[in-house]
Amino acid sequence: MSKEISTIAKNIRKNRKKIGISQDKLSKLADVSHNTIIKIESGSIKNPTIRTVQKIAKAFNISVDKLLR
Repeated sequence: MSKEISTIAKNIRKNRKKIGISQDKLSKLADVSHNTIIKIESGSIKNPTIRTVQKIAKAFNISVDKLLR
């Protein structure tokens, strides 16, 4: 069974790679668990909570809207 990767997961990975940080570093910057970042990027968590999305967007210094599009 394959997991479809959501737009938000793709955008998180793209932004993370763009600034050259690891999943672990992002988890620390965003104050979310490393496991959560892994699960979002892999497609295990398809709909992260708005609070998690807000924290990740803040860590990237971008709007939530940019992360969702």
